[in-house]
Amino acid sequence: MTNEKKLTFEDAMTKLEQIVDKLEEGDVPLEEAILFYKEGMELSKLCHDKLKSVEEQLTQIITEDGRKENFSIEEEE
Repeated sequence: MTNEKKLTFEDAMTKLEQIVDKLEEGDVPLEEAILFYKEGMELSKLCHDKLKSVEEQLTQIITEDGRKENFSIEEEE
């Protein structure tokens, strides 16, 4: 796979959707299907890692004096 770390989340999702479509067609030779599956797993992990990173960034806010604090939304009762 060509340097998947530089792929954007959107590009990785598009490639993953294309792989799923090819595998769902069912007429892919076994060896090729295995390669698609491995690439799909790598793309899936990349997307998961990118989402986790964004989630971690969003759960912190920076206070006026530059300190980071966890951010949570309290639900009204």
